[in-house]
Amino acid sequence: MYNLLMTGMLIVSVLIIIAVMMQPAKQSDALSALSGGADDLFAKQKPRGFEAFMQKVTVVLGILFFVFAIALAYLSAH
Repeated sequence: MYNLLMTGMLIVSVLIIIAVMMQPAKQSDALSALSGGADDLFAKQKPRGFEAFMQKVTVVLGILFFVFAIALAYLSAH
């Protein structure tokens, strides 16, 4: 069981890395990175299409990562 969970953890970890790298950049210039993006505070839009899908995939993979981590910690302790 431990090996199965560890394999799942490794697969989810790689998929999280891929999902984060595929997300489009939100800040387009270095100035907004340095200023914290204060000028974009009131120009907030809901993500649509591919961006929304990638955000949902990242959230699901993050939840799976924590479930695997907790399960592995429980199995290691018992």
